[in-house]
Amino acid sequence: MKRSKVSMNIGAAVLFLIFGLLFFILIIRFLTIQVTGEVNGTKLTTEAAKQHLRKDIIEAKRGNIFDSHGEVIAEDTTSYRLVAILDKKMTIDPKKPNHVTDPQKTATELSKYIDMSEAEIYKILTKKGAKQVEFGKAGSDVPLKTKNEIDKLKLPGIQFIRESKRFYPNGVFASHLIGYAQKDGESVNTTGKMGIEKVYDQDLQGVNGKIQFESDYWRYLLPGSKKKVTKPKDGKDIYLTLDKKIQIFLEDAMNKAVEKYNPENIVAIVADPKTGKILGMSQRPTFNSMTRDGIEKQWQNLAVESSIEPGSTMKIFTLATAVQEGVFNPNAWYQSGQYFVKNVPNPIKDHNWGRGWGPITYLEGVQRSSNVAFANLLDLIGQDTFRKYLDRFHFGQKTNIGLPNESSGNILYNWPIEKYTTTFGQGTTVTPIQMIQAATAVANDGKMMKPYVIDKIVDPNNDKVEETKPEVVGTPISSDTAKEVRDILRTVVTSEKGTGRIYNIEGYSVTGKTGTAQIPNSSGGGYMTGKDNYIFSFLGMAPQNDPELIVYVAVKKPHLSETETGSEPVAMIFNPVMKNSLQYLNIKPEKMAKVKQTKIPDLAGQTVEEAKGSLGNLGYEVVTLGTGTKVVDQLPRPQTAVLKGEKIILKTDGDPTVPNMINWSKSDVMKVAELLELKLNMVGSGYVTKQNIQPTSPVKKGDHLVVNFQSTEQTIKQKSKVEKKKDEDTPLD
Repeated sequence: MKRSKVSMNIGAAVLFLIFGLLFFILIIRFLTIQVTGEVNGTKLTTEAAKQHLRKDIIEAKRGNIFDSHGEVIAEDTTSYRLVAILDKKMTIDPKKPNHVTDPQKTATELSKYIDMSEAEIYKILTKKGAKQVEFGKAGSDVPLKTKNEIDKLKLPGIQFIRESKRFYPNGVFASHLIGYAQKDGESVNTTGKMGIEKVYDQDLQGVNGKIQFESDYWRYLLPGSKKKVTKPKDGKDIYLTLDKKIQIFLEDAMNKAVEKYNPENIVAIVADPKTGKILGMSQRPTFNSMTRDGIEKQWQNLAVESSIEPGSTMKIFTLATAVQEGVFNPNAWYQSGQYFVKNVPNPIKDHNWGRGWGPITYLEGVQRSSNVAFANLLDLIGQDTFRKYLDRFHFGQKTNIGLPNESSGNILYNWPIEKYTTTFGQGTTVTPIQMIQAATAVANDGKMMKPYVIDKIVDPNNDKVEETKPEVVGTPISSDTAKEVRDILRTVVTSEKGTGRIYNIEGYSVTGKTGTAQIPNSSGGGYMTGKDNYIFSFLGMAPQNDPELIVYVAVKKPHLSETETGSEPVAMIFNPVMKNSLQYLNIKPEKMAKVKQTKIPDLAGQTVEEAKGSLGNLGYEVVTLGTGTKVVDQLPRPQTAVLKGEKIILKTDGDPTVPNMINWSKSDVMKVAELLELKLNMVGSGYVTKQNIQPTSPVKKGDHLVVNFQSTEQTIKQKSKVEKKKDEDTPLD
């Protein structure tokens, strides 16, 4: 019993000593902390301050993007995100609850203001274990007016988080040029992701400010403490060269073309040739900068990043070279149809299956977009000389327009055949913006202007302005050459033989060149076949004498009906954009100069040679019917006013015969039928492709003459159907 009691006393003593020692250690530790104010080398006052020091970022306003007239294209706007506090611990004073106290009432009231049913809201508000909830898309981007109305309800636990968001008021509007900006995850800053928003992100972003102050547990300012504020520096504003009105003309026209023809893509640019300013730029497919709808269909800015074979629009610059070098004679003759390059088995062919139009002038060759004409011009220019002009027009070089991923294109000029095909836009590739830049030399009397899209950058913090000045980047041709080229290209639009008649706009003298480029076959060599597998384009300017605008439109693989041509979807964009833009810019419609006409004399009784001589001197094309030597009848009739270049049909006193009418117009065929008193049956429209009576065959009064017609582009489509083997060096208009 005694031993047990002694053992207990010893155990108690040991425990006492242990607890006493621990208490002593705690006292020493406490005194040390009291004296030094540190724990493990860390100042407690510093840590305490950190716990109560609040740092908030004051977000800098991202700069606005404007058009050239100050119309907003992109801006930061304030939006609000709806949240609900469910955690009861957030309420200190029961009389002033900071959490949702009545989920049913709250759901009923909120359903009146956001796009969510009462039941859906109630389900969110009663979510087990949740401390704070949001309402998805329905609770995002709440307008200020709606926020104020909800605030008036004074619903416990309902709060709004203020957010800045990039706003694009025009939706689909030069979207690949403007691009878009957004916030990444929890990042405070809005960052540019594409286009102008990305390239000029550092200018637009600005520098965030901050606010520091001591706060209590609820993050309210402690009494006696002061705020330390560093003001933000807002981002710079960017003014583009785009004109909102012209851009809308472009977007509207492209929408209509897409709806009707559903092409694979379209690209179009409107520019001021005197300065290089880009007034409009768009493409299809495109996307809505606000919602991003459609962005996955096409990420590239086709005007700058995509290089294509230009087709016959390239002939503008071959023609300009020939005129500048003094080797273009519009009245000189050449044999159209086919051109053989030395040691190349397949000939270069004109687009009507290589039939051509017989011997024609170079002026007519330009009007008809004859590839053979331009192959011959290369011989006159010289291959090395032409290569130098390609450099002078800056093909194969970036324009440095200031947009991302610009392509330089590729001048394919190694083998002999490549040198010839480059003259009419096959093989060599260019970008649409390069075509615009080169065309400014023709429109601007020889001075080639660098294209640009940034008009000025304005810093709102100090009103400093960085302005872009127009820049002449070359003078590849003279003023006289530019004027002559415009005059020649005007006939492409006005001549009955011209491929660009559809682009003739009443009141405005459009001058330009059509193009129908083949598309390289992605699987294997050669080019795609099929009636729609082309890039149809037009590069035009107006007015002719002093161009104010250049418009380039290219439509890839439109869905055409059997009777439609590739020029129709292009004209559906070019014509209204050019006309509406000129009118908007107060360019008054021109009083078109009347083409000089001459009255035809009475030729009856003259010899054929005499008649041909007098008419030839007046610039008319003379066709004789029959084997006789004297003229007995004529069309047009005596004293009829006739335009230069028209056909004059003469009936002779010999046995009547039918001429070769391939590539003739309907009006000329009708003259033959009238003079020979034949029964005429015309099939189709366009130009003659077939006649049932062979040339020089004798005929008599009352015989049936059946003539088939096709347009140039219908001929191209027909060719793609019937040709089994594609001639690799057979380009199109």
